[in-house]
Amino acid sequence: LARVRAGDETANRTLVEILYPTIRANVRNHLRRRDDHDDVVQEVFMKIFLKIEQYSGPQPFEHWVSRIAVTTCYDWLRKRKARPLVSYSDLSEAERKIITRTLKTEDAGQSGSRRELFSGLLDKLISSLKPREQIVIRLLDLEELSVKEVTELTGWGASKVKVTAMRARRKLADQLQRLEQPGQP
Repeated sequence: LARVRAGDETANRTLVEILYPTIRANVRNHLRRRDDHDDVVQEVFMKIFLKIEQYSGPQPFEHWVSRIAVTTCYDWLRKRKARPLVSYSDLSEAERKIITRTLKTEDAGQSGSRRELFSGLLDKLISSLKPREQIVIRLLDLEELSVKEVTELTGWGASKVKVTAMRARRKLADQLQRLEQPGQP
């Protein structure tokens, strides 16, 4: 890090090579649109290099980087503000079958292809939430982080994280309930 701070280009390249897989995975977990991934990863690296002097070391460097990545994803989602509700007619035939089968049985995601379809459907539903709700649901429920870990990554208080998660889960449940009734838009 001292070499990066001193402007050593080799150290900069090495840091990018080391951090790229972690940042890429972090961005991929938080943003649905693949077209956005490269732009956001680049923005994360830009912020890291611009703010490297601010890293003081009380928390691990990887945690500091992850926090920048999560914040950048959150900012990106807020800028986009595209959060359409998912309707039954928006779903592919395969996704409709998954909903129907899931509602009739409790075996959602047993086969690989079904798991992929279910994951895609879940991703569509999560993407319809507000950016803050998307981040919290992805961190708490998909990445299975604790509330404490989410507060450390986002800088938000525990009560804000819990309330945001509760509201987001309620919205997801409402959307699933709407999807159960195929005649609804």
